[in-house]
Amino acid sequence: MDNLTTIDYEKYIKALSDISSAITSDLYIEEILKLIVMVTAKVTGLEICSLWLVDNSGTQKKIRLKATQAIDPDYMQDRSLDFNEGVVGYVVSNNKPLILKEVINEPRFKEKEMAKKLGLVSMLSVPLQIKKGEVIGVLNCFTAVPHDFTEPEINLITAVANQAAVAIMNTELMVKSKVIQEELEARKLVEKAKEIIMSRKNISGNDAFRWIQKQSMNTRKSMRQVAEAILLSEDIG
Repeated sequence: MDNLTTIDYEKYIKALSDISSAITSDLYIEEILKLIVMVTAKVTGLEICSLWLVDNSGTQKKIRLKATQAIDPDYMQDRSLDFNEGVVGYVVSNNKPLILKEVINEPRFKEKEMAKKLGLVSMLSVPLQIKKGEVIGVLNCFTAVPHDFTEPEINLITAVANQAAVAIMNTELMVKSKVIQEELEARKLVEKAKEIIMSRKNISGNDAFRWIQKQSMNTRKSMRQVAEAILLSEDIG
């Protein structure tokens, strides 16, 4: 990877644009993560790019490998590190890039055998940062030969990482908003169906709700599906 030229810079701008366009697309988060590492690797000519995200779902924070353009099964396997473990843990905890000239000589680098097998030598690891300095993950970039990452390279890969962070957060918010919207719509349908059952069976609202709930369990369908069937039968009737 040579120092960035004007053409390289234009490619980076295109990369940022590609990632930006994903923000408002209907791509799922997994597809966006894959797009980010593929675009970064293609533009930079780096051997391997990988993206790790902070996982707050458990009792203990983890950082999990979520995407890579590498096809080697050893690299693609599911991997996770503790919050303060390894290079990615350091980058997340300190919120600053880390450059390694020789990964196999770095005590914090946990995967030396894999690095030897895949021919990974130098590494740039940058945080995925959103507003207020919060770090949601790490973008790792590897070269196959010893390489001194220049300041323009670091700045541009950091720009890609930050744009990626925006795309990821917006996608997660979009998914959450869709889930909330679907939940609200389902509740409205169940309420309408409940009124129909109350009228048909001359029962209370609570009893009508429990009747719909029981139908849902017996048929192994969601309450929304049961409610939709009730509403449809009412329309047909």
